[in-house]
Amino acid sequence: MLLKLKMDYKQMTGQDYKAGCPPSVNDAAPNNGPAADGAGEDDTVDPWTVSTTNATGVDYDKLIVRFGSSKIDQELVDRIEKVCGQKPHRFLRRGIFFSHRDMHQVLDAYEKHQSFYLYTGRGPSSEAMHVGHLIPFIFTKWLQDVFDIPLVIQLTDDEKYLWKDLTVEECHGFAIENTKDIIACGFDINKTFIFSDLDYMGSSPEFYRNVVKIQKHVTFNQVKGIFGFTDSDCIGKISFPAIQAAPSFSNSFPHIFGSRQDIQCLIPCAIDQDPYFRMTRDVAPRIGYPKPALLHSTFFPALQGAQTKMSASDANSSIFLTDTPKQIKNKVNKHAFSGGKDTVEEHRKYGGNADVDVCFMYLTFFLEDDEQLEKIRQDYTSGALLTGELKKILIETLQPMIAQHQERRKQVTDELVKQFMTPRPLNFNL
Repeated sequence: MLLKLKMDYKQMTGQDYKAGCPPSVNDAAPNNGPAADGAGEDDTVDPWTVSTTNATGVDYDKLIVRFGSSKIDQELVDRIEKVCGQKPHRFLRRGIFFSHRDMHQVLDAYEKHQSFYLYTGRGPSSEAMHVGHLIPFIFTKWLQDVFDIPLVIQLTDDEKYLWKDLTVEECHGFAIENTKDIIACGFDINKTFIFSDLDYMGSSPEFYRNVVKIQKHVTFNQVKGIFGFTDSDCIGKISFPAIQAAPSFSNSFPHIFGSRQDIQCLIPCAIDQDPYFRMTRDVAPRIGYPKPALLHSTFFPALQGAQTKMSASDANSSIFLTDTPKQIKNKVNKHAFSGGKDTVEEHRKYGGNADVDVCFMYLTFFLEDDEQLEKIRQDYTSGALLTGELKKILIETLQPMIAQHQERRKQVTDELVKQFMTPRPLNFNL
């Protein structure tokens, strides 16, 4: 059921639909001809699996072409800075959020004093989250702060029940535990609503009505083309994409937006979630709603290398938010893939490869100082900085960051979780 990036162009863009309307012209991949040989053609990218044979990771330029999105260029980064009046987040400065759909349209509206809202999510498959899970939440918090807008966070505990060998109770319990980590990221309770699908679907007629509208406008052939579903998949999987799509429409949350259905949604997410929202953007105009805009991030690599993203099911592939300083040190020292040479002498002479070194990749995500990061790159590439010294820098970056997160999480009470997850009005001006 996996969606293979090297598959036929038509299947990837959804243009092999057998019935119903084709995807929006704006979302279809441009006809740029076949991809060039080399990295990117053996990449597997779908909502469930990310892998590549290339040590530097997925070829994101080719992914943009195949998915039909737009590159976040320096012009857009500069415009975001101008509109929000803040220095761009390091994820924007460094190309970690690298692709978008309709971000210029969002900024056009914001400049005309027409606001928008944010939507992101988390699939709770385990009690403990890892540092890779923080990426969309760190960036979403920055967007919420600089634009001063409301946010909804969907916990797809229903999805995890359908895809994993877990009970409904386990998935819902993971959702509550993950919510504590999400709250610890510092979201404004007065502007943030967090909800579990297993709870909210049963209490919001408006949300369910939007789910049904979406379901009516997507055929079985379409979801097979987009997600690779087969005849042996349970019907819950086939219908689930409509549930992930529904938060893209403002009237799914009447306690926040009333009956308004014209407020545009901006979705920060990893690009493996894009198939859901290509489908959503196709459906939106046919049911009278604005298309959601998107900001796509790159993948956070596993400790073993950029060929895969971190997995919550493999303790040694990830730095978990529950790890102790000693565990962090041991994992980085023992498991972090190195771009260094085999001996100190060789490394001093030829230097290391920062492009494949996991420690340097992690610092790209978490080290704030651009000049310091560039000096580390230069020193490692020249051989002045050894692999062990680079690992030490990462360890000293991660240990206090995770310790601070753990302290904030301890302050998250069950009552605070209940407040964040209770449908209620939020404080904002639209």
